[in-house]
Amino acid sequence: MTSSSPGPVVVYGAYGHTGRFVVDELLRRGLTPILSGRDETRLAAMTDGRRDLEIRPARVDDPDALRTAVAGAAAVINVAGPFLDTGVIVSGAAVAAGAHYLDVTAEQPAVEAVYAARALDAEEAGVAVIPAMAFYGGLADLLATSILDGLTEPAALTVAVGLDRWWPTTGTRLTGSRNTAPRRTIVDGRLAPLGESPPPDPWDFPGLGEQAVVAVPFSEPVLIARHLPVDRLDSYLSASALTDIRDPETPPPPAIDDRGRSSQQFVVDVVAQAGTQTHRMSASGRDIYAATAPVIVEATARLLDGRASGTGAVAPGEVFDAEDFLRALTPDVLTLRRDVRRAQPSAAAARS
Repeated sequence: MTSSSPGPVVVYGAYGHTGRFVVDELLRRGLTPILSGRDETRLAAMTDGRRDLEIRPARVDDPDALRTAVAGAAAVINVAGPFLDTGVIVSGAAVAAGAHYLDVTAEQPAVEAVYAARALDAEEAGVAVIPAMAFYGGLADLLATSILDGLTEPAALTVAVGLDRWWPTTGTRLTGSRNTAPRRTIVDGRLAPLGESPPPDPWDFPGLGEQAVVAVPFSEPVLIARHLPVDRLDSYLSASALTDIRDPETPPPPAIDDRGRSSQQFVVDVVAQAGTQTHRMSASGRDIYAATAPVIVEATARLLDGRASGTGAVAPGEVFDAEDFLRALTPDVLTLRRDVRRAQPSAAAARS
């Protein structure tokens, strides 16, 4: 589907691994990207063969340059981590310019900082600020919103991320070294420190099979706690993927096709227990960095063409029709599975 744009979309950090996927996806959707970021040389290199692309270099510590970079934009997509360093500053510049703001952070403190900083001015400006609109965070929030739609009683929720391997980018490694805050999850309906409860037995991921998992919440608890009736959230990641990212010898993602995607396979599996019913919905696909691009560009297109239901600092499921959003990404990006009859009980319910 092609979208018409009322204005350009500034991609801050355009020359990074994920940024390049985002720029390509914007062009594929008929949207006009403006390339921005801290390194003018790397931005200029992206225009080789594509001289119609505009570059606007700007550092986050140069307010004047940043204001110039986002001037006239309809939306700003921030893919420049660590987001603890860029999120509040770039989102502030976007809102001041009257532009929507989205980023791809997996960092809980970065999401909370953006929500706190933009709590008032985004609503006053009539724009949406959506941090973590990506594979980590946003995708789980949309899946949870879809399966909890219409439920009013609190649910016990499990988010399990299965990866057959994890080749981390340089940006992922840098973000990991910068993000040292204790992780939080949802306990008794509120964000609380992650406890020491043991993970479940190997998780049976649709399409990937059984994998040992460890308790690793990313940005999804902060998003989900804003708007969904969740009493408890357990978040898990494949243990082997955590081993990959902790190993300094693990290489960056190797491209195996003309789009630059790796062969990595993923599943985001969400299980909810509410009352006597257990619901399960999963999204599977290829390459978490490449898949982030159509997720955040789909969100951007919906903000620009009026298919969003609110403004202010929000979570994805607060402003988008979650089911319709997810279906729009199939089958090219995601394969969706939904099961109410044979769902695996959540870890929280298994311990009760």
